[in-house]
Amino acid sequence: MVLAGKRILLVIGGGIAAYKSLDLIRRLREQGASVRCILTAGAQQFITPLAASAISGQRTHTDLFDREDEADIGHIRLARDADFVVVAPATANLMAKMAGGHADDLASTVLLATTLPILIAPAMNVRMWLHPATQRNLDVLKADGIRTVGPNNGAMAEAEVGPGRMAEPLEIVAAVEAYLAPSGPLVGKHVLVTSGPTHEPIDPVRYIANRSSGKQGHAIARAAAAAGARVTLVSGPVDLPDPTGVTMVRVESAREMLDAVEKALPAEIGIFAAAVADWRVANAGDQKLKKNAGALPDLKLTENPDILATIAHRNEGRPPLTIGFAAETENVIEHAKQKLAKKGCDLIVANDVSIGTGVMGGDSNTVHLVSASGVETWPTLSKTEVAQRLVERLGQMLKGA
Repeated sequence: MVLAGKRILLVIGGGIAAYKSLDLIRRLREQGASVRCILTAGAQQFITPLAASAISGQRTHTDLFDREDEADIGHIRLARDADFVVVAPATANLMAKMAGGHADDLASTVLLATTLPILIAPAMNVRMWLHPATQRNLDVLKADGIRTVGPNNGAMAEAEVGPGRMAEPLEIVAAVEAYLAPSGPLVGKHVLVTSGPTHEPIDPVRYIANRSSGKQGHAIARAAAAAGARVTLVSGPVDLPDPTGVTMVRVESAREMLDAVEKALPAEIGIFAAAVADWRVANAGDQKLKKNAGALPDLKLTENPDILATIAHRNEGRPPLTIGFAAETENVIEHAKQKLAKKGCDLIVANDVSIGTGVMGGDSNTVHLVSASGVETWPTLSKTEVAQRLVERLGQMLKGA
């Protein structure tokens, strides 16, 4: 059984569907999982902690400021001491808290503190489900790597009919099993992804950088993990949440990134999406550089290592599929073709990052796939959609290699 020995943390929100969560506990335990529950204040209006404890066989948690729990930072322990988190029912309020990063009770605090994979089973009135605010929150949660099951269509407690019914317990169990026994084109493969900018120090305070947000690289890492891969994400400094189910390696400079990449090999696929600084300051100061009567400091630049070319030209340990990115402001496809030949990689994903495109730091991208066999141009898509399409394509290429 897939769930045998797995530890499930079940967060039960405050909706009438909470009664189904008692059956969900039983179904999970039938599959060999252990279940620990958190009940929100709203959930306790529908079911009791005693009922959840009786069925789970474990203490149910309700209070952020429980003296016994918080003596050993209980909310952090709960956030870590499991293999998987299920939120069922995930009410509109809980989804809004999760999307906004709120932490005003035990459930939302644990959900904010955890790095575990999360599955939500939304349940609410059809009008609440279809409201633009809920749909925006759903998009945010999906972008953060949180998976969903349901909601289903059917009759509501308010005598309305439509989408909003919580998925049935067996459906939720099946979704948990599908996550923990992943399927997809990259199952069993190691995918190495680089993302974000690098920061090259001028002195302990200042640095050379670029405008890369890391959104595309992080989206690729999420998509590869969703496709069943074991993913290592080597990221420069970004203001993004860590993708769930991914091994994170954080670096600052290009040299640190190259070192982390080499340590992460071997991999079947290497996707080098990071915007690595081409140069660094050769004479970076140990102390903060001071103004000197208006004179400019004499900064000498030297080339950084070319990470993509270094890996693509390796005799041993080169990923069978090595993918580069080309962020250009003019002659995008021609420059990408030149980069493909120079770097020795299998595919270049090229895009126009000119001012006005909104690609740098934005949520959409227009890419061209440049390979030895030709150029394929994709329509403007969200970076999440670009990532999903790219991962699907790489799975096909790897299968045919």
